[in-house]
Amino acid sequence: MVTVLAVHFSVAVLAPLLFRAWGRNAFYALAVVPAGSFAWLLFQHAPVYSAAGAVAEVFPWIPGLHLEFAFRLDALAWVMSLLVLGVGSLVLAYCGRYFKRKDQDLGAFGAQLLAFAGAMFGLVVADDLLLLFIFWELTTILSYLLIGFARTRLAARRSALQALMVTTAGGLAMLVGLIMLGHAAGTYRISAILGQAPALAGGASGPMVSAAVVLVLVGAITKSALVPFHFWLPGAMAAPTPVSAYLHAAAMVKAGIYLVARLAPGFSETAYWQPVVLGLGLATMLVGGYRALRQTDIKLILAYGTVSQLGFLTMVVGLGTPDAALAGLAMLLAHGLFKATLFLVVGIIDHQSGTRDVGKLSGVFRSSRALGIVAGVGAASMAGVPLLAGFVAKESVLEAFVHHAEDPAAGPWGAVVLGGIVLGSILTFAYSARFMWGAFATKPGVEPTPFKAIRPSFLAAPAILSLLTVVYGLWPVPVDAWLQPYAALFASTAPDAGTPAEQARHLALWHGFTPALGLTALTFALGLAMYFGRNAVVRLQSKVPAWVDADRAYQLTIGALDDIAVWVTGRTQRGSLYYYLAVILSVAFVLPLAAILAARKPLPEGLYLVDPGSPLQLVVGAGIVIGALAAVKANKRFLAVLMVSVTGYGIALMFALQGAPDLALTQMLVETIILVAFVLAMRSLPAELRDRTGGKYRVVRVLIGLGFGTTMVFAAIFAMGARIATPVSLEFPQLAYEGGGGLNIVNVTLVDIRAWDTFGEITVLALAATGVASLIFVRGRGDRILMSASVAEGSVGRHHGVDPGSRDGAALAISRKFASATRDAWLVAGRTLAPERRSIIFEVVTRLVFHSLVIFSLYLLLAGHNLPGGGFAGGLTAGLALTIRYLAGGRFELREATPVSAGALLGIGLAIAAASGVVPLLLGGQVFQTAIIQFWLPVFGDIKFVTSTIFDIGVYIVVVGLVLDVLRSLGAEIDEHFEERAAAPAEDQEPDGIPAETTAKGKT
Repeated sequence: MVTVLAVHFSVAVLAPLLFRAWGRNAFYALAVVPAGSFAWLLFQHAPVYSAAGAVAEVFPWIPGLHLEFAFRLDALAWVMSLLVLGVGSLVLAYCGRYFKRKDQDLGAFGAQLLAFAGAMFGLVVADDLLLLFIFWELTTILSYLLIGFARTRLAARRSALQALMVTTAGGLAMLVGLIMLGHAAGTYRISAILGQAPALAGGASGPMVSAAVVLVLVGAITKSALVPFHFWLPGAMAAPTPVSAYLHAAAMVKAGIYLVARLAPGFSETAYWQPVVLGLGLATMLVGGYRALRQTDIKLILAYGTVSQLGFLTMVVGLGTPDAALAGLAMLLAHGLFKATLFLVVGIIDHQSGTRDVGKLSGVFRSSRALGIVAGVGAASMAGVPLLAGFVAKESVLEAFVHHAEDPAAGPWGAVVLGGIVLGSILTFAYSARFMWGAFATKPGVEPTPFKAIRPSFLAAPAILSLLTVVYGLWPVPVDAWLQPYAALFASTAPDAGTPAEQARHLALWHGFTPALGLTALTFALGLAMYFGRNAVVRLQSKVPAWVDADRAYQLTIGALDDIAVWVTGRTQRGSLYYYLAVILSVAFVLPLAAILAARKPLPEGLYLVDPGSPLQLVVGAGIVIGALAAVKANKRFLAVLMVSVTGYGIALMFALQGAPDLALTQMLVETIILVAFVLAMRSLPAELRDRTGGKYRVVRVLIGLGFGTTMVFAAIFAMGARIATPVSLEFPQLAYEGGGGLNIVNVTLVDIRAWDTFGEITVLALAATGVASLIFVRGRGDRILMSASVAEGSVGRHHGVDPGSRDGAALAISRKFASATRDAWLVAGRTLAPERRSIIFEVVTRLVFHSLVIFSLYLLLAGHNLPGGGFAGGLTAGLALTIRYLAGGRFELREATPVSAGALLGIGLAIAAASGVVPLLLGGQVFQTAIIQFWLPVFGDIKFVTSTIFDIGVYIVVVGLVLDVLRSLGAEIDEHFEERAAAPAEDQEPDGIPAETTAKGKT
């Protein structure tokens, strides 16, 4: 199963290359993939239907979170996979002649359709709730892309977005239900949950389980387009016809039906199951059938017919009896065959005639009798005509609901449901006949429709499906054998119920004269009457107003949400930093304060203001307070930032006094980098802090600040005092040494025990660096320096208005001579900086400490597993070395120091960290599993290497890339702006001093 999924997704990735080489014929190559998987599936028949009853594959992923790649192929999944893979291969082959050679983006379309087949297969074989949800959402995203294939058409884009929003909303509700269900059961394994379903539903967690099941059903009814969410499916007919044939007839909309069928053996007796499944299913069947009779587009006739049939299928598979389970899966297979056939036929008619309007189509049967016969088989099966698959399945359905109506437990609702199904079947017969009349009949007064000849390769896919429909109807024995194991899951425990095999009826072409056969005859008679009286039916429907239009209700709802969003945004997004901070901080302390007061918990014992063993804490704390107050009172930006850094360095010292050297080192390095970033950015801002909030707002700000700070202190105190369990951190020393192979608990925690957290954090760092770069670099990321050092050497004086004959010009000449006196020298600021920006002392110091800092950063990286340090601290130290070199030599010196781009460093670091997590999985371990390798080397002696160091190297490179991006964004790029501004002639200057050409480029 894993191989099948891997092949589908791998070939999908390569699909654009195939289309580039072979054009539309590449569809045939893609069709081989699901066809081969279909062949593999047939070979799994014996294992699936053996005594074991299933084939399972399980791969652990994150055991601590109960995440695993668990797949299970049982009878239900096997039957669904037949439909998904078989119809998928035929639809892909059909695409080879449906699309024209000149059509654009066929590579993306083929890749998405093949990936959809793989995702749908993964959905039906998933044996883990969360894995099922992943594949569920994959089908949602891929269907969005496929429906919106015609990106230039507004209808396609609107329909794709509508389908995405409706199914995603249902999927989110379903996710909550799946988590609740997994929590109640203590496992996310679907097979295990179904095994203990009766105990779950009847135990103490019964109400929660019932609510979880309802939430899961919400996802199913949105995916399968049941009332009131049925409107998205007809709208999705804006997609190409192969998409409609596969996603909306045979695959995607069947996902909801499959989910109902999967859960029905265990949860069909829960409190709200029957009202939801039967009530919404019956309403959908009637609404869809009624709306199908009003359509003039043959594709929309089938679309609303699909809505009706989906409601029908939901009722049958959700009824929860053995004969209904058998009939439901039989109808699901029959529906997939005949509806896919009819949609593909519609695609041929549209392709060959250019229209789908029943008022314009005339004489199509005369033009192509083969197409008419193929369509006739499909429509007759949909109507339930004898000798076809639809008849066999529908007879079983009617028989199941006749028995349900006779059951005293069903009460009068059993007869109501049966009557509704009969009425829905009459509508089905009527719109089936209307489809054939509209598509193929010769209509009086209508010119014969020009119809191109059909190639056999174009007709092959629907012809094969119609042939299978006939074979299924005449010989249903194999299908019956496929479905009986699933039906046996609903076996009754009553003493007179018989064995499970005896409780479910069997599929057969002839059951004798039964009540179900009588209802079928009634259906045919009334359906024919509606067909022959179609004009009267149309006139009657035209007089009935559309009291409820679900699509219009959706549009009004979305419009109302947009209006509310605009109203809320206009009153909250005022552009006032004070207002934003006031709201955020007020909420941040009011809610915790209310919780603290409501809890009425006493303060924990043993509180003290200063650690008696470290009185220096009082001095450091006073320094932090003074720094904070000085930052508030400062009237210069630089002074304010410097005072904020004083508080940061004070906190670092506090960490050191408390015996946390790792935290102190990291805090100090982070504070230094932030200080540099602020100082670089402030060069573009006014030196003074103006427009400060005063008056009554000053008092409000003080109150909010005091309230927030005080609340956070007491929240931390109460949180520590409320602990009732042993802290997990007490186990970390042993875990770090025995599991992580290191003595530095902090670093081992970051790269081993909680490696997932760290990987998420470095990903955020990469995104943050990219965001900063995207805000600063308008013309590009800025990894290149637009001016060479030689150009800068000749122009640096001019950029700063230095006359070569002046005193400054003489000084510049001397500095150049000094710079050129040394061969292969580095950090010669005379070549890159104007004299007024140089500091000889700073250059000398940089020459002395740069290499030492780089070596020290590597030491921190390699020694961090056992001593203070690690990849994060080492990367920050290397970043400080680059910062010093930039400050001493300017942006060209920075370019010389780091020839590798910041983006490349970020990508390389993330790749190394990701590889350190994936490689153990490929070797049979777990993600981010650590191996301890001990060996001996000459000179070095015994070496103990821990593979988590590789992850730490990735962290190191990401941090260096982040610092480099900050230096190039806030440093080098702003330097270039200043140089361009100074070099621009006076007449090109804007009022604010920015060159006009620069402004035109968007450089501000």
